[in-house]
Amino acid sequence: MSKNQTLFERAQRVIPGGVNSPVRAFRAVGGTPRFITRGDGAYIYDADGQRYIDYIGSWGPMILGHGHPAVLEAVISAAREGFSYGAPTEREIELAEEILKLVPSMEQVRLVSSGTEATMSAIRLARGATGRSKFIKFEGCYHGHTDALLVKAGSGLATFGHPTSAGVPEEVAQHTLVLEFNHLAQLEEAFLLHGKSLACVIIEPIAGNMNFVRTQVAYMKRLRELCTESGALLVLDEVMTGFRVGLASAQGLYAQLIPGFKPDISVFGKVIGGGMPLAAFGASREIMKHLAPLGGVYQAGTLSGNPVATACGLATLREIQKPGFFEALSAKTRSLVDGLATVAKANGVPFSVDCEGGMFGFFLMDKLPQEYQTVMTTDKARFNQFFHAMLDAGVYLAPALYEAGFVSAAHSEADIEATLAAAAQALR
Repeated sequence: MSKNQTLFERAQRVIPGGVNSPVRAFRAVGGTPRFITRGDGAYIYDADGQRYIDYIGSWGPMILGHGHPAVLEAVISAAREGFSYGAPTEREIELAEEILKLVPSMEQVRLVSSGTEATMSAIRLARGATGRSKFIKFEGCYHGHTDALLVKAGSGLATFGHPTSAGVPEEVAQHTLVLEFNHLAQLEEAFLLHGKSLACVIIEPIAGNMNFVRTQVAYMKRLRELCTESGALLVLDEVMTGFRVGLASAQGLYAQLIPGFKPDISVFGKVIGGGMPLAAFGASREIMKHLAPLGGVYQAGTLSGNPVATACGLATLREIQKPGFFEALSAKTRSLVDGLATVAKANGVPFSVDCEGGMFGFFLMDKLPQEYQTVMTTDKARFNQFFHAMLDAGVYLAPALYEAGFVSAAHSEADIEATLAAAAQALR
């Protein structure tokens, strides 16, 4: 028995399912999860000593790769000074200033510890600022495991959602309206019926939990218009895309295509923590003044603005601002996805790909899907075969066909060539 198997059996005795986040259990793809012992640059190593080219990157944060010298130095220095104080530090201000410098839609930001905490707080803030209760989310977009967000679509636009998780009461879901992603006519109808009672709409600009699906430009433009007309706030969830798809994040990409575009509230995570537990939400001063201690919307956290996490995040943000960083990262990612498409075509396998910055996705179908229902028609059995063939070849992809992938600055041309060679063999 391998060490991975031994550890998994041991873990299942003391941790539900043997993991502390469900997708890690490999239930979607079958087999034994790999228990990671260390990371180095573009690689991770499991308990059996196997090395993998890492395209998960801790689900996005490791944009510089594992153990980047400048980040490591910043973390060690901060840790020597103290792990946590429960009091403000100058570094919190520095990180907030750095984020705000890069995201002009925000004037103030509040640091928290997780993406779930940030989206939960952003919706509470929207409700407090508007005095309204209802909000819209989209099928296939994931915003964390807050009760009101674990909701699937109701039977029609006049009815609200139903819980997708045990432990979420129906009455908690009654204010959540779930729409199909990129369905313009449905969006128009929803605002016609509910617009004046909506506190906000929350959306991922690029949905990363149905693999990689962009919000269509025309859809985002109309969504912005409808929110403005109705008084609802537009909440852009950039936990995954923030500083990952570009230095100005996804909202910067849309601002180039939609004159004057900006969200009312933005949510960030992953990259801004550099691998440490750190996230944030921010908006204009007018909206943020509703937050305690200034206003009546309460939000607090013992580890918010943690000194070690802020050191890690600040060092990461400073590195990715260096000249040419995103050009080089984007070129690597494009090389990977174009290569995958080429080897799939050579082997007669239906395949479509998309990418932005250091984030990518692929589907075992001829055309890129635009919404959750189409994503769900992907050939799951074929993906599972492909996943395990790649894993056996030392390439670590997400263990579920609904997850995006990530390239880091540490990935080399040789790493990408090795990945494509493994893919050619797996698809053959």
